[in-house]
Amino acid sequence: MGAVLGICSAAQLACCCGSAACSLCCSACPSCKNSTSSRIMYAIMMLLGTVVACIMLSPGLKSALQKVPFCNSGDATQVLQLDCTDVVGYLAVYRLCFAMSLFFFVMALLMIGVKSSKDPRAGIQNGFWALKFLVLIGAIIGAFFIPRGEFGQVWMYFGMIGGFLFILIQLVLIIDFAHSWAEAWVDKYEETESRGWYCALLFFTFLHYALAITAVILFFIFYTTTESCALHKFFISFNLILCFIISIMSILPKIQNSQPRSGLLQASVITLYTMYLTWSAMTNTAEKECKPDWNTLIEGNEPTEAPQSEKPAFDGESIASLVIWFCCVLYSSLRSASNSQASRLTMSDKVLLKDDASGSGDPESGDGHHVWDNEEDGVAYSWSFFHTMFGLATLYVMMTLTNWFTPNSDLTTLSSNMAAVWVKIVSSWICLLLYLWTLVAPIILSNRDFS
Repeated sequence: MGAVLGICSAAQLACCCGSAACSLCCSACPSCKNSTSSRIMYAIMMLLGTVVACIMLSPGLKSALQKVPFCNSGDATQVLQLDCTDVVGYLAVYRLCFAMSLFFFVMALLMIGVKSSKDPRAGIQNGFWALKFLVLIGAIIGAFFIPRGEFGQVWMYFGMIGGFLFILIQLVLIIDFAHSWAEAWVDKYEETESRGWYCALLFFTFLHYALAITAVILFFIFYTTTESCALHKFFISFNLILCFIISIMSILPKIQNSQPRSGLLQASVITLYTMYLTWSAMTNTAEKECKPDWNTLIEGNEPTEAPQSEKPAFDGESIASLVIWFCCVLYSSLRSASNSQASRLTMSDKVLLKDDASGSGDPESGDGHHVWDNEEDGVAYSWSFFHTMFGLATLYVMMTLTNWFTPNSDLTTLSSNMAAVWVKIVSSWICLLLYLWTLVAPIILSNRDFS
């Protein structure tokens, strides 16, 4: 799929928007399954929304908008114009994501119970792209006319809940990825008996643990510099102990008997991700003495106080979180339904009736350069669940962009929010518990088949 996106131009991508659009385009577009092309378009819709949200948080945007006629800069006499403060900053991101999440949740409600593309609602899911983009744009514009009042505070709570639910989905994806990766390479080793696969398993296991141990050392050096950083010491030590426990449990004889392919590669992936979440949480602490001043460390400058007029900015943690977020969205939306990981996430293993990988085009037309319907006998994924997941993803990116920011706080606390600290630390503990459950579940529930 990455290769397909790489060779598609803007005109070719339009061919993957639906059968009607494809008929108007050149024949150079690679063949696309209807289920795949629709998920690509929704992923692009999400990506564009994320880019716009990032622009809304760009420093200097407010002063630039003061030169634009539609912005009244807070002048109450210009009632037909927008206030600049409504289209920049965290509140603007809230409004944008409110409209986007509403769009996806409405789509989820409309798609409940769809079993195949023969359903009249299939046209809404797989077509009318221009109309859907116009509806979304109209909803976004309308959201900016919502009175301020308590909107930001109330919507922040919805964002916290929805974002945390998406984190759970993300954790399931990562754990499933770790298991699937190890199982695939172990199968390759057993089939070929090649030492190359065995060395690859050892190399990446060692690499993950080496990176995790290095991270722990750096954490103690840079994030526990004073006696007041006891909470950081607890986070690092406690998560390190938990990671050691799951690593030992993954190779216990009883675990190995129930899951022969369980091993240290999966545990190393979970350990490294846990260390990332630990670092991500500590960067959000409000205690400035408990996190490094990178300007001082890199350039040798003296520490300086942040100016009171500081604009919302993106730190390394925010960018890394966004990359992981969008990779997970692409992973869940672009993988074919035959893939076991995406199938379990979107429940397509329960509803898929047709071989999603058979054929390269419509057998009646003899032409493979177009979008063909592969869901006449049964949908390749749960359309309703798919949109629900994207709605939650919208709330997650909203909270990530604003660093789980509380609207009533000052903008200088964007990267200093204890709510974000605990969300991420609790996420790391849930990740470890979920992985531990995958190890012990076959033993506890011995009458169930976990293959």
